[in-house]
Amino acid sequence: MAIFARYAYAAGADVLGVLVTRFTIAGAILTLVMLATRRPWPRGRTLAVAILMGAIGYVGQAVCYFAALKYASAGLVALLLYAYPALVCVLAATFLRERLTRRTIALALASFAGIALTLGGGHGSAEGIALGLGAAVFYSVYIVVGARALGATDAVASATVVCLAAAATLLAASAFIRPQVPATAPGWIALAAIAVVSTVVAMLAFFAGLKRVGPATASIASTLEPVVTVVLAWLLLGETLAPAQVAGGAIVLASAALLARK
Repeated sequence: MAIFARYAYAAGADVLGVLVTRFTIAGAILTLVMLATRRPWPRGRTLAVAILMGAIGYVGQAVCYFAALKYASAGLVALLLYAYPALVCVLAATFLRERLTRRTIALALASFAGIALTLGGGHGSAEGIALGLGAAVFYSVYIVVGARALGATDAVASATVVCLAAAATLLAASAFIRPQVPATAPGWIALAAIAVVSTVVAMLAFFAGLKRVGPATASIASTLEPVVTVVLAWLLLGETLAPAQVAGGAIVLASAALLARK
């Protein structure tokens, strides 16, 4: 997604233009999936929570993530997002009363140390770093709220409501701030890829995998995401990371994988 975003920006799109298009297309496709599979829609309090998660949590995370790509490399932003497993452990202990074992505390501290090492290697402005970490904070809160309020809800149904709520929020914002969309065909292809490949296909594939291998294995497999981003950013965009950032990123990802095995 970070790679596609860079191509969309190069074609003249801005953050709002990317996000409005992403969530509108993704929400429409997921709605068709809901109708085709005849899944029940969330109702009552569950529906309200899903709407708020989309309008505030998912929009906040996406705005921070895509804005960070304006100020920092795609690889660094992807690594910073993976502060979220350690943050989720802290938030879950605080608000969900989950017990923090010595092992969990040690892994969380290792993750934060890895983030500090990642930030110490350069290749990113203060704005990009702050926005990247902001994306991790929003995502952590999103996960904890979802685990508490939407745990028994169909995942595809929740994702659909979240996407539609995010799209509605961003469309409302576009009434006051004009979104900039790509001026070239390759830019539109990149934007469509964000909506279809990086959002709809990714969500449905992750949920399908979740049913087959369980949350721990699925979460560990998902730590390949920033690795793929770093490699693609090097191959396609010519981006590099300092050795200290690579070492810090490895610590963050290893901590995330071990935390997921709990």
